[in-house]
Amino acid sequence: MNMKNNFPENFLWGGAIAASQAEGAFNQDGRGLSVGDVTPYNKNLNRKAINNHKIINNEILAAAQKDLSAENYPKRYGIDFYHHYKEDIALFAEMGFKVFRFSISWSRIFPQGDELTPNEAGLAFYDSVLAELEKHNIEPLVTISHFDMPLYLVEHYGGWKNRKLIDFYVRYAETLFKRYSKVKYWITFNEINASVFSTFKGVGLLKDRSEHFEQDCFQAVHHQFIASALAVQLAHELIPGSQVGCMIARFTTYAATSKPEDVMKMVHDDQYRNFFFTDVQARGYYPSYMERYFAERDFQVTFEKGDEATLQAGTVDFVSFSYYMSLISSSDPEHLEQTAGNLVGGFKNPHLKASDWGWQIDPIGLRYSLNQLYDRYQKPLFIVENGVGALDQVDENGQIHDDYRIDYFREHIQQMKESIKDGVDLLGYTTWSAIDIVSSSTSEMSKRYGFVYVDQNDDGSGTLNRLKKNSFHWYQRVIESNGEEL
Repeated sequence: MNMKNNFPENFLWGGAIAASQAEGAFNQDGRGLSVGDVTPYNKNLNRKAINNHKIINNEILAAAQKDLSAENYPKRYGIDFYHHYKEDIALFAEMGFKVFRFSISWSRIFPQGDELTPNEAGLAFYDSVLAELEKHNIEPLVTISHFDMPLYLVEHYGGWKNRKLIDFYVRYAETLFKRYSKVKYWITFNEINASVFSTFKGVGLLKDRSEHFEQDCFQAVHHQFIASALAVQLAHELIPGSQVGCMIARFTTYAATSKPEDVMKMVHDDQYRNFFFTDVQARGYYPSYMERYFAERDFQVTFEKGDEATLQAGTVDFVSFSYYMSLISSSDPEHLEQTAGNLVGGFKNPHLKASDWGWQIDPIGLRYSLNQLYDRYQKPLFIVENGVGALDQVDENGQIHDDYRIDYFREHIQQMKESIKDGVDLLGYTTWSAIDIVSSSTSEMSKRYGFVYVDQNDDGSGTLNRLKKNSFHWYQRVIESNGEEL
């Protein structure tokens, strides 16, 4: 056996964005409102607060639908990628991107979500995006649903707890596969485990509209599992040789101590936050540990005839995930300090430093996750989000010295290389994000992730000019050297 010491020659280096955070043009060319369009910006945001994103409820949703301006809802204007995509893709090509991960706005293709006929103007926009990527020899990695399901499906069908959404999603996916048959790499749902930590964006459910909210969340994600499995089969049929992956937000979990109770808590947290979702999509069946989980909570998840066979027939080709931080599990958490900023909450690890938003930076946790996932599934892995949100500053010469971002990426890429030496089959790496975009959780612009600075403030003011950060040139050298020059 020969140990692999370097990144494969065909390794897919790149970056990522999401339609709901970047495109803007929320009311142009027939697009309908999506769940992303109704998340307001909190002007009194405390970035060090725990779970500082706004939880969407009936009151917030009703106000958002009455206010059809973009002023208080930054995702409605994003960074205007809709009109700047040629300029932005040219910058990605200059960096040397081999792959660009982006999502298609469901409500741009089917404005309500339940139509029989797609919106041609929406389809034409992505024709242009894909043509631009092809012009620059950049491989597209397309996410079919990335936190922007049509709002109409929430208001008129109750979100993903309604099984009818399976048919609507499959029709949407089939439309994409037929129209964009040159696309090889697809992801069915962004962070499908958001059904348990960001339920409105993930499955379109509001707590104040449900009598059995947690049970409804699991019913909703079951419908997404079925929709994903059907889409995998459809892609293989319509695009021979295509590769379809699942995706989770990976929450790497450590036991707080060596106490057996803490270790067992870590095992359960890993199962319920991470493995349940990838087990179903990569193995094709519900894991046995969920039987006890559902029974102890008196949850009833309804399967229809044929669901088991559908899951088995629609297993994914690769497993992808986002990775930002690690968490601590404890059976006795009262004595532990909570971390700031994490969507799922967590406890502070005294051995790790944190970002401006309190997210714990743990490069070795990425290697741990890669090894754990590959050992479990023996399927290729794809890191499709990894990055650090920071308060970037433009100096008097128009430069952005983001050495902290370079350090972050360097340390994580080093651990990726270690994982490849460990035998992990790693397809590619798309950083989050390729360019500054509006934050998914807080709808602010100040939380910047990109290699390219976008001149826009939290209130939407600014020139939208694009500026290359120091990290832009650093990542350019990383890609050119295939990960050797860090």
